[in-house]
Amino acid sequence: MTSKRKDQIHALLKGIESGEAASVAVVNEAKYIQHNPGTHEGSEGLAALFKRISKTSPRVNIVRIFEDGDYIFGHTEYDFANSNIGFEIFRFEEGQAVEHWDNIQRRQGPNLSGRSMVDGHTEITDLHLTEVNRAKVQSFVENILIKRQLEKLDDYLDNEQLTQHSPHIADGAEALCSALNSKSEQGYSLAYDRVHRVLAEGNFILSVSEGTKESVHTSFYDLFRVADGKIAEHWDTTETVLPRNEWKNNNGKF
Repeated sequence: MTSKRKDQIHALLKGIESGEAASVAVVNEAKYIQHNPGTHEGSEGLAALFKRISKTSPRVNIVRIFEDGDYIFGHTEYDFANSNIGFEIFRFEEGQAVEHWDNIQRRQGPNLSGRSMVDGHTEITDLHLTEVNRAKVQSFVENILIKRQLEKLDDYLDNEQLTQHSPHIADGAEALCSALNSKSEQGYSLAYDRVHRVLAEGNFILSVSEGTKESVHTSFYDLFRVADGKIAEHWDTTETVLPRNEWKNNNGKF
C-alpha cells in the first residue's frame, strides 16, 4: 500500500505531463528550497511552469518511489526533448513538500549485461531491516566507494548475485571492482569524496554522494537493493555539478 505522501509526489511529477494545477498543491512554495542549481527559485510558480511544459507533450514515468521519515524519493524516467533517467528527493514539513533535490542523466545503455538503467526489482520488502540495510550501504559507500578498500568487497556483495544497471558496468563484483580501479591520466576516473545522505525503505537504499568523474565535479546518486544481507542490485545516475558562477539559485546541489 502506498502512503499519502508517495501518492502526492507521484501526482506532482505526473503533473508535468498533464499541466494540472492541483498536482502542485503538495508544495509549499513560500518555503520551497530548490537544490537543482540550473533552476531559478521563485521566478515562476509551479502551476504555471507545469502548464507551460505540458504543452510540449512530455512523458514522466515513476518507476520506483520510497518513503523515509520526512523524505520521499523516487526513481524516474523523463522523455522531454531528450530521454533522461533521474532520482528525485522531496522533504516534507507540516504535510507539504518544502525542499527538493534531484540528479538527472541522459539515458544510456543497455549495459554489457543487457540491462537498462531502470529495469529490475521494484517490490519493497524487509521493512523491519531498514536500518540494518541503511547501515550496510552507508558502510559500503564509505569503505568501498570513498576509501577504495576493495579487499572488503566480499563483506558487501556476492559476485554471482550482483545485478548491475549502471550503463557502463556489467553484472558481478569483478566488473564493479574493475570500474572502480579504472584510472585516467589525472587519477581515478570515478572518485567519491563524500556521502551527504543515505535514505532507505526496507530493501531499497539511496545514497547521495559528491566527487569527481574524469576530474569533473560530479554528483552521484546510487540506489541499492539489499537481499540476505548483501547488495544484490544497483542503479545510478551521475550528473556534472554546474560551476558556481552558473547557478540560478544559491542553495547548492547537496
